[in-house]
Amino acid sequence: MFRGIKITKLSGFFQRWLRARDGIAAIEAAMVFPLLMTLLLGTFDMGNAILSNQKTIRASQIAADLVTRTRSVDSAMIDEAIEASRLAFSPFSTNSYGVDMVSISFDDDSNPQIVWRETRNMTAVADVLDRVSALAEPGGGVMVVVVEFSFEPIFAGFVVDEIQMQEVAFARGRKSAVVSRI
Repeated sequence: MFRGIKITKLSGFFQRWLRARDGIAAIEAAMVFPLLMTLLLGTFDMGNAILSNQKTIRASQIAADLVTRTRSVDSAMIDEAIEASRLAFSPFSTNSYGVDMVSISFDDDSNPQIVWRETRNMTAVADVLDRVSALAEPGGGVMVVVVEFSFEPIFAGFVVDEIQMQEVAFARGRKSAVVSRI
């Protein structure tokens, strides 16, 4: 008899507990909150990745524009163009920023030749002459600036490694067909 009372009380407790609706909202919130936070932080990282890609594009354009303004450049002018390009990444860290500047001339048969090259904090782009074949014109020239940047997500770093970005800018000299180096 004593056992029957305990089992009856216990089964009544479980039946009341299963019918109770008091804690459902708290349980649902506890289950959905991690998912919502993951989406929010992932959106933040994705937005920063898109922003850093836009800054990579802009950095390559800035360097190409600054170098092609004159007939010839010296080391100080190249340093200034690279520094201006690097500053385009603000407020991101530029530890992984690299630049490869290549001045190319075309002979009378439109064959490309490298006039000068400046590469910093990255490996020189090997196929740069192939990339300019569509821009070839006899006696002409083109400036190619390649900028590389590695974006490291803040919150999604455990899911996604760093994202490698590379942007190429092509520009023609404003005052001469080929930008030479002094």
